[in-house]
Amino acid sequence: MLATIRISDTAFDPAAEMKLLPPDAGAVVSFVGRVREEHGLSSLRLEHYPGMTEREIRSHVDEAERRWALLGVTVVHRVGTLKPGEPIVLVLVAAAHRREAFAACEFLMDYLKTRAPFWKEESGGGKSRWVEAKTSDDSAAARWRR
Repeated sequence: MLATIRISDTAFDPAAEMKLLPPDAGAVVSFVGRVREEHGLSSLRLEHYPGMTEREIRSHVDEAERRWALLGVTVVHRVGTLKPGEPIVLVLVAAAHRREAFAACEFLMDYLKTRAPFWKEESGGGKSRWVEAKTSDDSAAARWRR
């Protein structure tokens, strides 16, 4: 399986990334997460632990490959300071059939939200705060436990 994992401080192009997936896939499911514009948010700063972050994401990509027959996976996650509306994460999953692609994409997003070592600081209105983990995200990821 072709797997690409990249942490970047620059924007990504979902269409260009999709072209790099195996052309024989019958299904490609994509998820693009964007910085939400809410509660006066002016920016979101993301930090990560280089090396550890990629290894953690890779472990979940490997788990997705064990669970589903995948042909390719791309995970691109932004770091640095982002503005509302900017893309923050891209997950592409290629498989022979849609069910596998949808399930694996959702699995990967649930684990990115709960297990990948990123720290987020929201700023707006002259104040900033670190984003806390959400119980709802933990509950979503828990359904994948075997």
